Amino acid sequence: MNRKKWQAIEKARHTLLLGEAATLAEIKRAYHRLCKRYHPDRISAGDDPDEAQMYRLTAAYELLMEYCAEYRFPLQAPDDGSADPYDPEDWWMDRFGESSMWKHKPRKK
Repeated sequence: MNRKKWQAIEKARHTLLLGEAATLAEIKRAYHRLCKRYHPDRISAGDDPDEAQMYRLTAAYELLMEYCAEYRFPLQAPDDGSADPYDPEDWWMDRFGESSMWKHKPRKK
């Protein structure tokens, strides 16, 4: 992943007021909580609605959901009977191996 993409993810994290690590459920809760706060229909009559904030929240949420959707985990147990469905090195390579940010060894087959 390139630097611009990481910066966009970092900005989205700050927009949704998330910590450095968050689960899908935490991302969804933060989005729903902030939408309730900034939605034009929920703002009192004296306040000026900030529609741009809703667009920023939605864009941040969609970017984080897209980022999280790229992670794939095995959904069935391995055939060899081992408890761990994937090797830690394989897990790392599947998620970060193509990033120019990380130096990595070629994958063993």
